[in-house]
This record gives sequence, structure tokens and C-alpha cells, in this order.
Amino acid sequence: MTSTMNLFQLPALGAALEGGVFAGLTTDKEGWHFAVALLPDKPEKLLTWKKAIAWAEGIGATLPTRPVAAMLFANAKDQFEVDPSWHWTSEALDGSYAWRQNFNYGGQYGIHKSYEGRARAVRLIQLTV
Repeated sequence: MTSTMNLFQLPALGAALEGGVFAGLTTDKEGWHFAVALLPDKPEKLLTWKKAIAWAEGIGATLPTRPVAAMLFANAKDQFEVDPSWHWTSEALDGSYAWRQNFNYGGQYGIHKSYEGRARAVRLIQLTV
């Protein structure tokens, strides 16, 4: 379940928030606004896309969407390993491919879901006014 907080309670970027660090704001397709907390947890090994999704769910979080991953590159790049430089997003490109975020130079590309890569999880906190 997504927690909620008042917009005026937000900390500064990079400050502690809900077990992670505040990395910015996002809006979903329905128009709801969320604070994004990048969690410190990291899988012990590289994972396929499906295993990365399951890992994030197992810690009560989610992989970032493509827009959130781009925001993480902009606001929290120093929190990511760069070897390999890419991390999974939560979004499939098609039946065989999913999107990845490169944390060296910011690009997003499709890669086969069976490849193994890094993963980081985020927690979304719904904002109220």
C-alpha cells in the first residue's frame, strides 16, 4: 500500500525519506502526485527483468518507471553503480524486451528481458495538500 504525506512536509532532495533518499516528484497517468524515495537496497547479484521486478516487490517497493528512472539519473546519479552502467526499469518494451536506464550518460534502451542487469527499487509516497 502506498503511504501518503503532505506536500509541505517534503524534505530537501537527497534527504532521508521513508527508508531511502528523496529523489524528486512524479505524476502518474491518473494525475496523482508522488514523492519518490530511492531505497538503498540492492540485489546481491545481477537479475533478469522478471527477477528484478520480483525482488523489488519482495522488499515492498517497485522498479522505477522510465520517467522516474530519468529523474533518478538527473537527481541521484551518484547513488548508482556504473559497471555495468544500466539498471532495469519497470516497463516492458514488448513481449521480449524491457527498458533499461543507463547511469553513465542517461540514455534509455530496450534490452532482452532474459539478460541480467542491476536493479534498484523506489517507494512512491502519494502527496496531499
